[in-house]
Amino acid sequence: MKNKTLLQAFEWYLPEDQQHWKRCAAMAKSWAELGFTGVWLPPAYKGTGGKSDVGYGVYDTYDLGEFDQKGTIATKYGTKTEYLEAVAALHQAKMEVYTDIVLNHRMGADSQEEVLAVQDAVENRTQTIADPRPIQAWTKFTFPGRKGKYSDFTWNWSHFDGTDWDSDWKYSGIFRFVGKQWDQETDGENGNYDYLMGADLDLSNPEVIAELDRWGRWYYDTVKMDGFRLDAVKHMDFTFYTHWLEELRRYSGRSLMAVGEYWSWELDKLRHYLDVCGHCMHLFDVPLHYQFVRAATSNAQFDMREILNSTLVQSEPESAVTFVDNHDTQPSQALASWVPPWFKPLAYALILFRKEGVPCVFYGDLVGIPHDRIAPVMGLKRMIQARKDYAYGQQRDYFDDPNIIGWTLSGEADHPHSGMAVIMSDAPGGTKWMEVGKALAGSTLRDMLMNQTDTVVLDENGGGCFPVGGGSVSVWVLDEAYDALTLKL
Repeated sequence: MKNKTLLQAFEWYLPEDQQHWKRCAAMAKSWAELGFTGVWLPPAYKGTGGKSDVGYGVYDTYDLGEFDQKGTIATKYGTKTEYLEAVAALHQAKMEVYTDIVLNHRMGADSQEEVLAVQDAVENRTQTIADPRPIQAWTKFTFPGRKGKYSDFTWNWSHFDGTDWDSDWKYSGIFRFVGKQWDQETDGENGNYDYLMGADLDLSNPEVIAELDRWGRWYYDTVKMDGFRLDAVKHMDFTFYTHWLEELRRYSGRSLMAVGEYWSWELDKLRHYLDVCGHCMHLFDVPLHYQFVRAATSNAQFDMREILNSTLVQSEPESAVTFVDNHDTQPSQALASWVPPWFKPLAYALILFRKEGVPCVFYGDLVGIPHDRIAPVMGLKRMIQARKDYAYGQQRDYFDDPNIIGWTLSGEADHPHSGMAVIMSDAPGGTKWMEVGKALAGSTLRDMLMNQTDTVVLDENGGGCFPVGGGSVSVWVLDEAYDALTLKL
């Protein structure tokens, strides 16, 4: 079976030139040839920031770059026509398309309403700190630029639990509307982490659920996506997507893979969410990301034997989407926790060359981030290609040293020249004896990352002594595979 590999096809600081859908269409064929099987596109609908909005300040989910709203027709990424052309190009290249779904909140309302609200403590939303009083809340969404096309549904305060701004007193806080409660099954941070930003959707309101279902069906009919990336699931009732995904899967007659963003380093929280939602989705392996950060910033004091401990990919591999960094962890962003450049190749080897989990490569690592003068990760394209062509067979782990770890893949007959040995060190270099498999006995292997110039010849049992440099990774592939990679990249 072809190894599934996803691309997050954007980073936060893409130029505001409204050309990104065109870039995605132009790159579709080369992304597929490189080895990507699916592409996660950024939120496609109009945000409150107009052409500057990355997509998470969602204003109108029916406006995919078609209507003159928020000072622009096109979104930051382009027009609706260009968006659909990009999706078509990706599909033509035989890749799946995953659309970014942001249903937790709305921002940039068209007018205000007077609403009776109480104020809850920022750090403990279960504690009310001010009595009910009228506030002026931005909660009326009438979408005058769209004029009812596709949907005549408009939003008012009754469709939200609360907001964070009183225009009357010009005061910021956590305001919960009288008669409303925060969703009860959410992350327990801050007492109850239902509220995140903007006007928070009331997921106990039947009108809200019906509208989100209608929109989901319309969006699927419009785009024919293959799955979803689900934003901020820890802030929404844990059973909401159980319902929403079931509805879309029933409607489409397709499995529609989904991956949720539950941002927590605590594995137990991710496992609890999966249990409550009925394992209706994958989750990003946030604990693994933080293991990468710890390993890279511990001055060789991190025990590399434990790199996969307390991670989702170790605990529930069938539910894990692994990643190294993303648009939120890149420098200066809200969840900034950038994996240092020296460790990036090690981290990518750990997600691309192991059988467990579905890896997701970050656009900023693939092509660089000019905004922060960050270069592409060295060797990443070769690694993606090698995963597609050669990362097959039985996996043997050699996690037996606190600094130098490795594993091998024995290869499969259906994939010519497949099989490999991966070895890495977060400290001074060294060697490790590892068995690749008897089927490859006598084969010559070379480091496809070109960090080591010598060759390794496997003995009669398919074993060999593999070297690695200090703070480095080497991916040893068959001579024939090395030559093929050299020709392709």
